[in-house]
Amino acid sequence: MMNAIATRFRQIIAERKSPIGRYDRKNKTRRSLVLYTCMGLVGGILALLLIASPGLAQKPQLQQPLLVATRVIPPFVMSNKGELSGFSIDLWRSIANQIGVESKFIEYSSVPEILSAIKDNKANLGIAAISITAERQQNFDFSLPIFAGGLQIMVRNSETNDSAFPNILQLFFSTSLLQVIGVALVLIVVAAHIIWLSERHHKDGMIPQSYFPGIFKACWWAAATLATQADEMPKGVLGRLVGIVWMFIGVLFAAYFTASATTSLTVQQLQGDIRSIDDLPGKVVVTTAGSTAATYLREHKISVLEVSKTEQAYNALQTKKADAVVFDAPVLLFYAANEGKGKVQIVGSILREESYGIILPNNSSYRKPINQALLNLKENGTYQSLYDKWFDAEKA
Repeated sequence: MMNAIATRFRQIIAERKSPIGRYDRKNKTRRSLVLYTCMGLVGGILALLLIASPGLAQKPQLQQPLLVATRVIPPFVMSNKGELSGFSIDLWRSIANQIGVESKFIEYSSVPEILSAIKDNKANLGIAAISITAERQQNFDFSLPIFAGGLQIMVRNSETNDSAFPNILQLFFSTSLLQVIGVALVLIVVAAHIIWLSERHHKDGMIPQSYFPGIFKACWWAAATLATQADEMPKGVLGRLVGIVWMFIGVLFAAYFTASATTSLTVQQLQGDIRSIDDLPGKVVVTTAGSTAATYLREHKISVLEVSKTEQAYNALQTKKADAVVFDAPVLLFYAANEGKGKVQIVGSILREESYGIILPNNSSYRKPINQALLNLKENGTYQSLYDKWFDAEKA
């Protein structure tokens, strides 16, 4: 055993001293250097390719279909036997085709549910009539605007009202009628003082000489004459001249008052008592919970009846549980032109302009390709054709 070990040790020493052994070790070292150099070159080339093409490194993983959260809200999203259609659906399908991704729609009941699904990674993005707001942008990303809209008011059609009598109290307390009454009171006071000054020294005058109660009698005469119901005429020459002028003023005033009252009654019958945001305080106003309309109404100190779906808001208006609906203008216009035709009407102008967008998680890698696709669709005319399809004159 010891002899074998000694023999092997002498062989190793001999190999180290041999020129052939040294040559083999040098070859092995050279081969290792060449191998390491090749590996370094390949790694460097790959690194340069990644640096030169950052889009390759940032491109989203496309193996799984994108989960797109949405909600039924005509004409943006409509459902017919489980098949979705509408402006937002067609627009997203065009975008998905542009960026080359597959997608799957997941329906939710409201915008808050869509936001929650995106926040909890249950959906990759959301599209419907989702308003872009500063508050939402703190927690989410938005695409470029896909639609410009705003908030508007919808009320029942005046022809569907059961009451045949207009609101007389509201008529008398309207701003225009109060202005007319104010002007009439000023004219009565002025005319009363003129009559009192001209009649107080006439022996047969109708006005007592003293200021009180003479001025009260003069005011009564001026008011009665203005209403064309004068029962006594001044006795003095100046007083009679004033009386004649005052009677003509009374005729003109009676005509103007009648015209104003008739106009107010006609407008009230045609448009009802809600015509703008100023008429909403004290009314029952319905909208969907968590919407920008609900926030807007609360900001203006208007009590809000919040429901989960727009269909419930429409029903509350039709069953007179609410006096008005405040919601997105294109949605209300579509309903008024289709299901609600002849039953409801849109009043007033846009309360607040809003833009809709595609909502994504913060720092989403899909935001840039979606925006690029949107720009392409607007430039090649696809967006305009979709807009005309869903928002033409007959439907909006």
